[in-house]
Amino acid sequence: MILDDSRIIDLYFMRDERAIEATGAKYGKLLYHVSYRILHSDPDAEECVNDTYMKAWSSIPPERPSILSAFLSRITRNLSINRYLANKSRSKIYANSGILDEMAECIPDNSAPISDDLELKEAFNGFLGSLNIATRKIFVKRYFYMMSVREIATDMRLSVSNVKVSLMRTREKFKAYLEKAGISI
Repeated sequence: MILDDSRIIDLYFMRDERAIEATGAKYGKLLYHVSYRILHSDPDAEECVNDTYMKAWSSIPPERPSILSAFLSRITRNLSINRYLANKSRSKIYANSGILDEMAECIPDNSAPISDDLELKEAFNGFLGSLNIATRKIFVKRYFYMMSVREIATDMRLSVSNVKVSLMRTREKFKAYLEKAGISI
């Protein structure tokens, strides 16, 4: 039986281990999909999903996420990106490196994990809020869910070239937004 999000969160607050089981039943496939799009490795993706459950266990409480799927996806994405960067530094090559490389010119180069840079997170959220809905969806599908350009085009009923142009322009706007905010790139 699949529980609703509020019931799952209540289980976390009661420190009931069934919370992890319920999270896996409801969101396991989504989280695996998010991780696999970044890592292209079954064992690494599975490990990141398991790490997500542990991170959720240690974060709830005190946090009470308003959208559990987004909360869990963010954890999985950050863990997967950190794993990707660690693997890359050990000279492992993954097919998805192009997506992360696209954003490399837009984000500051520092050694802190992406999830710990509060200033960058706030700037990113502010930037997303400044975009129109269609542009924001394209950007989030590409850089949060790591979807291919073709998948985005199909999903949003756009041409591949429209998606590519939108992503290029949005990255340029993001870079300018960060520079204006005083975040060095």
